[in-house]
Amino acid sequence: MNTVTSTLETYRPALHYACKDTWLNDPNGLVFHDGVYHLYYQNNPYGNVHSNMSWGHATSTDLVSWEEQPVAILCDDTEQIFSGSIVVDHHNTSGFGEGGAAPLVAVYTSAFQPGSVHQGTQAQSLAWSRDGGYTWTKYAGNPVLTRNSPEFRDPKVFRYEGPAGSYWVMAAVEAHDYAVLLYRSDDLRDWEYLSTFGPANGTGGIWECPDLFELPLPDASGENGDAGTTRWVLTVNMNPGGPNGGSAGQYFVGHFDGVTFRSESTVTEGMQDDARLADYGWLDWGRDYYAAVSFSNVPDGRRLMVGWMNNWQYANQIPTSPWRSPMSLVREVSLAMVDGRPRLAQHPVREITATAAPDRSYSGLVLDGTHRFEGGTAVQLIEATFVPGTAPEFGLVVRGAGDGSEGTRISIRPDGNLLTVDRTASGDVGFHKSFASVSRALLKPATGRYSLRIFVDHCSVEVFTDDGLVTVTELIFPNPASTCVSLFAAGGTAKAESLKLTNLA
Repeated sequence: MNTVTSTLETYRPALHYACKDTWLNDPNGLVFHDGVYHLYYQNNPYGNVHSNMSWGHATSTDLVSWEEQPVAILCDDTEQIFSGSIVVDHHNTSGFGEGGAAPLVAVYTSAFQPGSVHQGTQAQSLAWSRDGGYTWTKYAGNPVLTRNSPEFRDPKVFRYEGPAGSYWVMAAVEAHDYAVLLYRSDDLRDWEYLSTFGPANGTGGIWECPDLFELPLPDASGENGDAGTTRWVLTVNMNPGGPNGGSAGQYFVGHFDGVTFRSESTVTEGMQDDARLADYGWLDWGRDYYAAVSFSNVPDGRRLMVGWMNNWQYANQIPTSPWRSPMSLVREVSLAMVDGRPRLAQHPVREITATAAPDRSYSGLVLDGTHRFEGGTAVQLIEATFVPGTAPEFGLVVRGAGDGSEGTRISIRPDGNLLTVDRTASGDVGFHKSFASVSRALLKPATGRYSLRIFVDHCSVEVFTDDGLVTVTELIFPNPASTCVSLFAAGGTAKAESLKLTNLA
């Protein structure tokens, strides 16, 4: 296996957020407020491995450039600060506001430390901010919701407005029961149990970090249907048990009446059927997209999500220093109709390429071997549309060495409608035995062409295809000099109808 000698900043991403010199994992508390996007996240303020869980904090006005802020909510001898969410309490239902200004309220999991009154349990607690999310005060009445359970965590809270009334709803997990529990509250302090969803579909690992939100349902033409025609999406992350190994996220589409979520996309009730794994609704088919949750209070009805770009199988060992772990690109999610059923589609937010124009464009390239394109940067958007020919496999290699000895191979096999991302020769793959791998994703049956959008950064590739229905996110650690892009057709011919290479940094 290859080993790359790296400097401290060799792999620091240009398009993705990473801490300056500490560890991060799950995004939490995502909120838009007063023109600023706030990204909070699980953070070890004292090192670059998972420990001392606190809420780190970064801000952005454009979802692209992020500025690291001081730690928002710090762990102490009583509790570690596990994942949760933030709401803008517009009507001050919590009473934490002052002078008519709406407070921000964080609902987080207290993981109580040995020696505390609640030691050994996880329960839900509150903190509030009156300065727009920069400083936080813990509520003296914490915890506000407990089941005296060691694995009850990750509250995602939103305001429900519907036939059942107007109130706050919390989705949290009993991790080892593969269950999402729903609660309601009028004031964010007192909570009443509503219902439980699960187990269902993927149960190969514990459930974590749920989210529940409503999206417009498109009609057969792909446009939004009549006003009020919606479906609810429940996402829940799972570790391990992903479709290509390790941690992953899944989603269900259905109905929520203010009390109960009823899925209409469940494939298997109860524990998973390994033979049906490919049929489940996966947020991402790659190895490195986990704990994804959405922002609250975003204008214009946009539903924006971000995930942690790492995998618990090797998270503490990836070869970055002093920082460790980046976030994914922010994605806008929507529903699309496929064979009469709604599925979740994801696209990178438009802000990422708002000012970008292709540096090089090609069309009508006949592939019967390998075409190499040198001279690009390590950070690129690659857009390619392929038309199958006689080759059983075709595609491209990104972050490649000029001599072909290194690269991440992204290929399409039309006979099985299969997309593969092979990082076994992507650079430094020797730091953990499970890192070198090939991820596979099922595509829709071909309609004559395959289109890929690939965002390449110093330590990652994110592949979007099938109009956003399929995404594959992978960490890679290539030699900094490996910036070649190659197109190939193996065992026959194919055509690259178009190829656009855009340098993004």
